[in-house]
Amino acid sequence: MGSYILLRDEDINSADSTYCMVEENRSDIESELAKRLSNSKLDGAGNGPKAADAKQRLKSLDIFRGLTVALMILVDDAGGVLPTINHSPWNGVTIADFVMPFFLFIVGVALALVYKNVSDKVAATQKAILRTIKIFILGIILQGGYFHGLDSLSYGVDLVHIRWFGVLQRIAIGYFLAAMCEIWLTSNGVVDSFLGFARKYCIQWVVAVLLSTLYVGCLYGLYVPDWQFEVPAINFHGTSLNNGSTMHTVKCGLRGSLGPPCNAVRMIDYSVLGVNHLYQHPVYKRTKECSVNSPDYGPLPSNAPVWCQAPFDPEGLLSSIMASVTCFIGLHFGHILVNFKDHRERILNWIISSLVLILFGIFLDLLGMPLNKALYTFSYMCITSGAAGLLFSAIYFFVDMSGYRRPMVLLEWMGLNALLIYALAACDLFAAAIQGFYWKTPQNNVVTVVEALFEAVVHSKRWGKLAYVLSGIFFWSLVAGLLHMKGIYMKL
Repeated sequence: MGSYILLRDEDINSADSTYCMVEENRSDIESELAKRLSNSKLDGAGNGPKAADAKQRLKSLDIFRGLTVALMILVDDAGGVLPTINHSPWNGVTIADFVMPFFLFIVGVALALVYKNVSDKVAATQKAILRTIKIFILGIILQGGYFHGLDSLSYGVDLVHIRWFGVLQRIAIGYFLAAMCEIWLTSNGVVDSFLGFARKYCIQWVVAVLLSTLYVGCLYGLYVPDWQFEVPAINFHGTSLNNGSTMHTVKCGLRGSLGPPCNAVRMIDYSVLGVNHLYQHPVYKRTKECSVNSPDYGPLPSNAPVWCQAPFDPEGLLSSIMASVTCFIGLHFGHILVNFKDHRERILNWIISSLVLILFGIFLDLLGMPLNKALYTFSYMCITSGAAGLLFSAIYFFVDMSGYRRPMVLLEWMGLNALLIYALAACDLFAAAIQGFYWKTPQNNVVTVVEALFEAVVHSKRWGKLAYVLSGIFFWSLVAGLLHMKGIYMKL
């Protein structure tokens, strides 16, 4: 039985460029199509694979997401015994300080893929708003103080002291701003050159520049007055006394300070959110001014300043405005992915963009704007976003371009169920639940026994903890793989 297919004459060695109808046997046609599909994966020079079909899932993005989740678990759980991978106490960056920017960058890349063709902007806006609300609420539940973490078999939070902002809340803000720009501020022009690319997305970059200018202007221009906070008295059981507390005053009265006590980021959070709703264990408690065990937590030095005991939120309002620009950087990388079809052209543009960001961040650091994750300084945003771009380019080269996917399949599985693993592993929900089953005393539970076993095997508390954390990451990658095979995913 014959079948018809439209072929260009050049495909059948004809001199014309018009279309013609060619009758072929079905088997011959299928063979020809398979051959062409294989050949279409080579670029014009036959040197490498061309870009994957737009409908194909971007494996490198899943792997990057999984790598970031694994990195978060590593630095959160092992950072206590390995301060070199823990968050920097204030200025400077460590490996832990790249986790949040990586998440925000990934959100931006994904948004460019999701909203590349928006037919109904109103419906897309409604979905984006709903998802923003769900992410924000989940963040409050996980990090607002309701769950008391490891070593505590209790839960519940006093609304007077609930923490309103956290990791997922910051992601929700960045997601919302970037999604609104992608839905409403993208022109419909065809990208056939770099000028066309710039023209299509220029309004989004204007928004990113305005957000950055707003942040830098507030950080250096707002006047920070003296402020007060209350430190509750603690009894010998470690609990707060009802009527025992001390009021401390921090002297500021200046502009442009980027130190822990008198920066505009703290002042805005203190004024808008209230001191009771800020993070109670800020990283600057590990500085030399605040800890005798610096760069780790420890007792206060005898001459410690009073602000060492004050709360500070590293995911507050003003810093989240700057953090959202990282989502716009991710959008830019996603736009390159959508509009440039050749692998090498994509990677070249990504590398150039990443290097420009890194060099500009270094330049700002040399000018006196330090790299600071807690404040999310502009220089920090540039360097961490550039690093995210380089790492994403490398993963894309090895996975989507060169086909080396199998060695990274564990990370891919984690990336496909990143939200679930974040909630259960990074937020310690699973470990805290397991600790609820113990023998005679709460300290005799599966989690502490397994961790002690690792320490006994390697004869070291530090390396035993690291081995325990790495085995946990491997365990969660297998759980994610099992869920993937069953088609189970946690999405909002």
